[in-house]
Amino acid sequence: MRRRHQARRLTGRSRGILNTFSVFQIYYASELMPHNTPSNISWIGSIQAFLLWIVGVATGPVYDAGYFRTLISLGTFLTVFGMMMTSISKAYWEVMLAQALCVGLGCGCLFIPSVAIVSTYFTTKKSFATGIAASGSSLGKTPALFSLKNIPLVNPLKNAGGIIYPIVFHHLLPRIGFGWATRVVALIMAATLCISLSVMKVRVKPAQKRELLQLSAFKELPYTLFTLGEFFGLMSIDIPFFYIQMYATEAPGTRINENLAVYLLVILNAASIFGRVIPNLLTDKTGPLNMLIPCTAICSLLAFCWTSIHSKTELILFCILYGFFSGTFNSLPPTTIVSLSPSLGVVGTRMGMSFAFAGLGRLVGTPVAGTILGSGTDFMGVQMFCGAILGTTAVAFLAARVAKVGLSFRAKA
Repeated sequence: MRRRHQARRLTGRSRGILNTFSVFQIYYASELMPHNTPSNISWIGSIQAFLLWIVGVATGPVYDAGYFRTLISLGTFLTVFGMMMTSISKAYWEVMLAQALCVGLGCGCLFIPSVAIVSTYFTTKKSFATGIAASGSSLGKTPALFSLKNIPLVNPLKNAGGIIYPIVFHHLLPRIGFGWATRVVALIMAATLCISLSVMKVRVKPAQKRELLQLSAFKELPYTLFTLGEFFGLMSIDIPFFYIQMYATEAPGTRINENLAVYLLVILNAASIFGRVIPNLLTDKTGPLNMLIPCTAICSLLAFCWTSIHSKTELILFCILYGFFSGTFNSLPPTTIVSLSPSLGVVGTRMGMSFAFAGLGRLVGTPVAGTILGSGTDFMGVQMFCGAILGTTAVAFLAARVAKVGLSFRAKA
């Protein structure tokens, strides 16, 4: 049972640190690299996140070949080593090598195992189980509060993911400086990853090694449209996570206290926990696409509403709503790809291809937003870009649904 619980730890470590980049971006822009544009700084976080997705193409077959422990050992070393090197970095290129490349590669090694191992322990309600695991990157775990057919599941309220890291870094930065604040984050990562490394075990190994590519999958319209939607979604879904603090402290008419601004990121990640778990409870009945389409459309609407949000109360409400509805985008794509695949034997290959292509959107999205922002404080262009691309994502998902099941409103998809 303990082995099952560690999937939350791996997800929290592999994606939680990515959800924290906003606090690093604020420090880099104001202290470490004040002469670099927001777009240049955003490349650090976007490359880091891109590698998480693209490395899955290679780590998927490695996982299938039985090298699970090798992957999480290498991922543990690279993420911790990368953060330690980040703590002593002074120049842009040093941070790029340490935090973007080294940590990104480490997260990529951890991501596929953290997702794949869940399915080996569950035969029903896999969407719900995957949502629980995915919520680790938003926060973490506490004593078991959920149960699924008498299998206790850990409540995601303790893993040092997207909530704990920003708080730790923000409060330690003025007390012990950037170097030691970053090292403390790295030590938390090392301690929790070592627990996962010591107890996790693959329950069922794949019957045969899978192909690295299956290009014929792109001849299937539902799969291709969904992958295109993922590309646009990853281009835009994390823009508020990257820029909400900067918007709160620098946008004209907003100017919120810096201490509260850092907690806006925390609120986004906290709300995302519920968005990754609650919709997944319904997905086994509705189908993943039927859940993704309205949630993505609501995110698009909220991004457009962001243009008129300035007060503290409005920003908090925006973070709660956007965090919740964006959570589905982080937990349901793997389940959706399963539903769009003809057999389980090709799921791993198709998931790797889809994530790799979609990762290109993650690579360019936030830097493009930074270029739109430039060196000014007018966020209108960034907000409109986010809303428009998310709207395109919802349309692509809707087209994928129609291509799969037609126009029937009641059809499960």
